[in-house]
Amino acid sequence: MKLVNYQQNGTGPDVLLIHGLFGSMENLNMVAKGLAGQYRVTSMDVRNHGSSFHEREMEYSTMAQDVIDLLDHLGINETAILGHSMGGKIAMEVALTSPERVSKLIVADIAPVAYPAHHQHIIQGLQSIDLTAISKRKEADEQLARYVDNLGVRQFLLRNLAISDGKLHFKCHLDYIAACYPQIMKGYQGQGQYQGKTLFIKGGDSDYIRAEHREIIQKLYPGSQAKIIQGAGHWLHAEKTSIFNKIVGDFLQS
Repeated sequence: MKLVNYQQNGTGPDVLLIHGLFGSMENLNMVAKGLAGQYRVTSMDVRNHGSSFHEREMEYSTMAQDVIDLLDHLGINETAILGHSMGGKIAMEVALTSPERVSKLIVADIAPVAYPAHHQHIIQGLQSIDLTAISKRKEADEQLARYVDNLGVRQFLLRNLAISDGKLHFKCHLDYIAACYPQIMKGYQGQGQYQGKTLFIKGGDSDYIRAEHREIIQKLYPGSQAKIIQGAGHWLHAEKTSIFNKIVGDFLQS
């Protein structure tokens, strides 16, 4: 059994944080810090991301099992789970397939539905960077800018670059992520239902959670409620950290 990379901070009831596509546990650091005063916070790198292992398989059932394996390893019988984007889909899958392990569920700006492919320019851009010809992140940024015009998105993506022995390399496994991309875009296919307390947090400027998703959300998560953070996009936890953390903290206390 392979274990994903993780770290723990704080003491108290358990909360697990799961990042999104092309991210790592660092993306949710500000959330982890906000919770560590009252909770034992476990942050993890999803397979093929951060410092976790690499496998050419990213079905949500498989990634949910990675979470269960980690909880078993840590001796955590039940935990609240917060997931952003792809991490939210993993969290939802865990709640639907192993509901007894999830005390509360928080889903940040994603729905349990299939999404049309919309990261091809990012994958192409990252794969086009010639790491043998550059030595600085700035040079990688110049190459990526031909594919991704948003500076903030490029900065986020280039956090995946690391230096060892003076050479740049990607921490995430780009080729496996590209190969598994159709799996990552899938919606929930099963018959499960999670009866526990569930909170969906939507960025007011993001269209990942839409009115037409309400029916499937209610069917799968009948105990769910929703909050909207105005003025925030898909990266709501980074754009409006204090509001996001307050919503999460209030929900965990409720």
